[in-house]
Amino acid sequence: MANWSKEAIFYHIYPLGFCGAPKTNDHVSAPVTRLKQIEGWIEHIKYLGANAIYFGPVFESDSHGYDTVDYYCIDRRLGTNETFVGLSNLLHDQNIRVIIDGVFNHVGRGFWAFQDVIKDGQNSKYCDWFSNLRFDKTSPYGDNFSYETWNGFYNLVKLNLKNEDVRKYMFDAIGSWITDYNIDGLRLDCADCLDLDFLKDLNTFCKGMKTDFFLLGEIVSGYGSYAKWLAGGILDSVTNYECYKSLYSSHNDRNFFEIAYSLNRQFGEERGLYRGSYLYSFADNHDVDRIGSTLKRPADLYTLYAILFTMPGLSSVYYGSEWGIPGKKINGSDEELRPQLDLANISASSPNKDLPKAIAKFASIRESSPALMHGRYKQLLVKSTLFCFARLSGEECIIVIINASEQLKSASLDIPVKGCRLIDLANEGEMFEINNGKCHISIIYPNWLRILKVE
Repeated sequence: MANWSKEAIFYHIYPLGFCGAPKTNDHVSAPVTRLKQIEGWIEHIKYLGANAIYFGPVFESDSHGYDTVDYYCIDRRLGTNETFVGLSNLLHDQNIRVIIDGVFNHVGRGFWAFQDVIKDGQNSKYCDWFSNLRFDKTSPYGDNFSYETWNGFYNLVKLNLKNEDVRKYMFDAIGSWITDYNIDGLRLDCADCLDLDFLKDLNTFCKGMKTDFFLLGEIVSGYGSYAKWLAGGILDSVTNYECYKSLYSSHNDRNFFEIAYSLNRQFGEERGLYRGSYLYSFADNHDVDRIGSTLKRPADLYTLYAILFTMPGLSSVYYGSEWGIPGKKINGSDEELRPQLDLANISASSPNKDLPKAIAKFASIRESSPALMHGRYKQLLVKSTLFCFARLSGEECIIVIINASEQLKSASLDIPVKGCRLIDLANEGEMFEINNGKCHISIIYPNWLRILKVE
């Protein structure tokens, strides 16, 4: 795994929404450099502690970006190739890595090779570029052929990644992204739909060009199956949808046993399935309801992000959710999840004005702690609204206590390493004495946490 990515804190931007681009692309209008809006957010992103930005789709597409029509051209609704080169250079100057969406499972109907099939039918030399293209059936669009799709959406045409010409086209495009835009990694859309041999070849190709290149796979289907993508270094990380669900439902149900079970299953000392792996953890993203709408209690935003930044794995914040903004899927539309935001307005109007400050604190503590970045995970105490675990590295032990209730709590703990006292990194250095390997924490503040360093 790329060494820089093991210490990455991600900020996730969906550019077409963030920049207020039109919902559909007419493919003839002059480019509009909307990507430049991101420049005004760089200081805020750095304030949050992020050192990497994951950009959703940026290439020319028919509508939402995942229906690509040209892998060599930045979407005209966002700007030009030169616009993205400039943004990437600016971010790298600020020591921020750049990761972009790689959409290789499918293309839009406007993709040039598919348009050739529409025009020339069985005579097109690109027929084999698409999965299960058949001329004995018709499509819902009235084509005199049928084809495989992503999830039944006929505007998303599945590619045949076993075709060597398709692979060459994709790898040549990726090579140009690495060379021209200096990208540091790819988030692979629908990675759980991609052939493993394709992913292995992709890994070899990308790391042959850039040894510390980062490959993140979107894995939505099924819990407990991440291992086959992580085995043998096929991918560096995968999206941790199991803990995404456990984070919010354990808060909503007042049941920390759920998130404790997931973390123990994934990272527990004895049988953790992904010990030593760095899964990509998130509170929400461009495909799911905003955490501000999912949580029943706004106060839980603080403890949820506290767990997110102290649990094993890579931490990510989706733009706008650092203020807990609302957003829900409505009648299948993702529009509310992907809004245009004005930094000054959202900063002034948010009912959760202190949340960015809290996230920045969590990120700063995480960045300075070898145990929180890389340490082992050990569960210490679980109650319905009280959760305590340790992160241990060779040089450090950090004990995290989360209180998601409205009341002051206390806890008596067995300390897993030798030490004299605990110093709270999250609460002005408050201290607690260790006696005979035990420590009583007399006060754990409501809707807050303690991050205790053993000394």
